[in-house]
Amino acid sequence: MKILLIEDNEQNRYLATFLLEKRGHQIVPATSGPEGVKLAAQVRPDLILLDIQLPGMDGYAVAEALRKEPGLRDVPIVAVTSYAMVGDRERGLAAGCTGYIEKPIDPETFVDEVERGLYSRDAGAEDTS
Repeated sequence: MKILLIEDNEQNRYLATFLLEKRGHQIVPATSGPEGVKLAAQVRPDLILLDIQLPGMDGYAVAEALRKEPGLRDVPIVAVTSYAMVGDRERGLAAGCTGYIEKPIDPETFVDEVERGLYSRDAGAEDTS
């Protein structure tokens, strides 16, 4: 599967890419919100992993922009974020995300959570730990 990873932190991007490529997924990286929106329209990913704290525009604005693109409306968007306060998950879902994974990611379970986001649009990739 082709996954667009919108993440500005190089270490987080490296770890997620390593784990997902090891499982056979193709990763397209973006380091800012505007770049992620542009790449999404170009590469038509199967899933978008979206950090919320991004330069240029935050992840909520990115999710809202992606949902306005006709060819991207049905692409699952999973927020991967350290925002874990009450209401943050709901705010992400309201912006158009279909799942939510809290950072720091767990290398043992991360790919399974992401794949739930790919194959179970209604359930999303919710962190249950």
